[in-house]
Amino acid sequence: MTNSSAQPRIINRQEHGIQTRQVSANAIKVVERLQQGGHLAFIVGGSIRDLLLGQQPKDFDVATSATPEQVRELFRNARLIGRRFRLAHVRFGREIIEVATFRGGADEDSEHREIEEGGRVIRDNVFGSEAEDAKRRDFTVNALMYDPVSETIRDHVGGYEDVLARRLRLIGDPVTRYREDPVRLLRAVRFMVKLNLAVEPQTAGPMVSLAPLLSDIPPARLFDEILKLFLSGQAWPTYQALVRQALWEELFPGLFEDPSQPPPLVEQALQNTDQRVANGLPVTPGFLFAAFLWPRVKQRAQVLVEDGMPAVEALAEAGEEAIVFQARRVAIHRRFSGMAKEIWCLQPRFEKRQGKRVARLMNERRFRAAYDFLLLRVLEEPDLAELAEWWTEIQQVDGEERAQRVHAAAPGKRRRRRRPRKRKAAQ
Repeated sequence: MTNSSAQPRIINRQEHGIQTRQVSANAIKVVERLQQGGHLAFIVGGSIRDLLLGQQPKDFDVATSATPEQVRELFRNARLIGRRFRLAHVRFGREIIEVATFRGGADEDSEHREIEEGGRVIRDNVFGSEAEDAKRRDFTVNALMYDPVSETIRDHVGGYEDVLARRLRLIGDPVTRYREDPVRLLRAVRFMVKLNLAVEPQTAGPMVSLAPLLSDIPPARLFDEILKLFLSGQAWPTYQALVRQALWEELFPGLFEDPSQPPPLVEQALQNTDQRVANGLPVTPGFLFAAFLWPRVKQRAQVLVEDGMPAVEALAEAGEEAIVFQARRVAIHRRFSGMAKEIWCLQPRFEKRQGKRVARLMNERRFRAAYDFLLLRVLEEPDLAELAEWWTEIQQVDGEERAQRVHAAAPGKRRRRRRPRKRKAAQ
């Protein structure tokens, strides 16, 4: 149950079990100095949730009653950022502690609050109290506050019980909260999958019917959410959850005939991404976007080739069209869309296995990504199996053996017969 009073429930260390050694020492320094300066200050949000769930947080944020200017006065290493709502970044070497002033809930007719006709809040940034700050957060499990000085958790919304029950619940009326910010639909999926939480029925109920609200979100913001969804090590189950909640089609409309049964290439790309994260290997969104958009690119490129366009040029044009179309919903960063186009355009070059072309292709900076993409294509185009196997083996040999294999793969060349030279008459 949500704690409706201004006084939070206090959970002591003996009950919650969090040790200060589990918390960033720099975040503790920030809280201590703010409190010594006469301000309220707590470590807040996902870091407390993760510690209670036995996970290691990636970062630690602080919320305080101090204004951004007061934070800057206390910390020479602080820098103020943001336009809509100013934040302080306190830097300790490579670690940055984000410090935000408690936010309040502005009245609907307040000059600080601007709401679209559909209910989406465009501007709503006013300072508030500790209780108001907790209650304006999205999910109860993200609204916990930890005081490292007293080693207590402060719970205004019943989030502690929800964490223990592994339950995901919106604060307030779910329909209203989703309409205020439809990105909460995606955050619900991310937390559900990443943290293995069960979505409370009232929170889950309106998700499918409100999915079209995502079309009102700026494409650049959706791109940021896509990265969080698919690069956390749970890409495949996240995709399945997005399809179940009718959210995938809002992000990538019309890509697959039946999103519940995506192309084998896409499913395997998602599972490979999860495996790389599990193995501590780097992953790039460019490869995933290449997989997502491939069905559309391939189909369009085939039409262009039939009209007489060379294969590489057809893939380049089809790829550009697919990226521009997709940008209406999700604006793919140029760095990643460029990588996807390189992967697509290198595919026809794998068919050229003679002479110096092999070495030139292997020296391309996207060769490895394009080769991995070729392996995925075999799932849908079995005729490519021999080609993929040849490129696998050619990378495992070098020197004379590689030269022999390249020579063996080259088609036979017809020798030109030389015409005998006419002898000049003796003078």
